[in-house]
Amino acid sequence: MKIPKSSLIVSCQAPAESPLSDPKMIAAMAKASVNQGAKGVRINTPNHVQQVRKELPSIPIIGLWKQDYSGYDIYITPCYKDAVAIAEAGADIIAIDGTLRQRPQGENLADLINNIHQKLGKLVMADVDTIENAIASAEAGADLVGTTLYGYTKETENLAPPGYSLLEEMKQQLTVPIIAEGGISSPEEAKKALKYGAYCVVVGTAITGIDLKVKAFQAMFQP
Repeated sequence: MKIPKSSLIVSCQAPAESPLSDPKMIAAMAKASVNQGAKGVRINTPNHVQQVRKELPSIPIIGLWKQDYSGYDIYITPCYKDAVAIAEAGADIIAIDGTLRQRPQGENLADLINNIHQKLGKLVMADVDTIENAIASAEAGADLVGTTLYGYTKETENLAPPGYSLLEEMKQQLTVPIIAEGGISSPEEAKKALKYGAYCVVVGTAITGIDLKVKAFQAMFQP
């Protein structure tokens, strides 16, 4: 299921402790986003993907599963078994960590992508932080590469998203579609990402992050 070029993808996620993490609430966010023109959604966890698929049978879903494995920094769909659960829940595209960091169960990036392609018949979006990992992900067979992890890894912790500089490098060196994701907080920033060469733009917190946005506002009222 293809996502049209130059379109908006909305990441509909919520903290586990939030009332909004109820699958029906996530699906409502996704449906509201699609009603207003979003051409795809990005959804975390099998339960949420399953509910969104039920409510939106024909919209492209980028699915992922944030998993914490003790001793590993990698957390976006780290293992093949996590990808299986997301695929079975109804995602069209599986988002994975596209860095070369060590993975649980001894898997490597190329094998994970190949297994998702061959065994699950799904496309892969690789979330990366640097141009080196972007190139490695594309060479490993990723169908889409996103700037998602720019500013969120040890290698990039001193950098602040949006990753326009990374986006620019990726546009120059990759032939696969590039997805701008991470820190995009306004329509103007989304437009800038398209100008720098993004195939599509993912926006999350700025649209659906009620918990984080209220927390940020509330902090201004503290003495």
